[in-house]
Amino acid sequence: MRDPITTLGLEPHPEGGYYRRTYTAPDSIGDRPAVTLIYFFLPAGDTSARHMVTSDEMWLWHGPGTLQLQCGGNGEQPEAGDVLVLGTQGACQILIPAGTWQRTLPGTSDVLVSCVVTPGFDFADFRLAVTSDTYS
Repeated sequence: MRDPITTLGLEPHPEGGYYRRTYTAPDSIGDRPAVTLIYFFLPAGDTSARHMVTSDEMWLWHGPGTLQLQCGGNGEQPEAGDVLVLGTQGACQILIPAGTWQRTLPGTSDVLVSCVVTPGFDFADFRLAVTSDTYS
């Protein structure tokens, strides 16, 4: 894969990895856009921190590596949960329901995905877990 950080104009994301918003719907749901879309790139060996978004989030795989998403809990703290595989040996799209704690696990290859959030993403609706060892 060519350098997607430069090619796609990505910048560091607070949860880890790199991103760029590519679409914000002109229509709204309450005070949020109806939908937002980003590219999200995770270099080999990197992870994204445990976090929660208060909207549904659809992960769409572009490749080349696989992405493992660990999801668990919808309360104040994450819980142990399922590991979902996005990519060559798994699904090409995965829905993470609103309010579900999630993180990515380190992979052996770079991976590029898109994330569609509805109602649209706003950092006011984004929570990072308090500690990195809340669940394993």
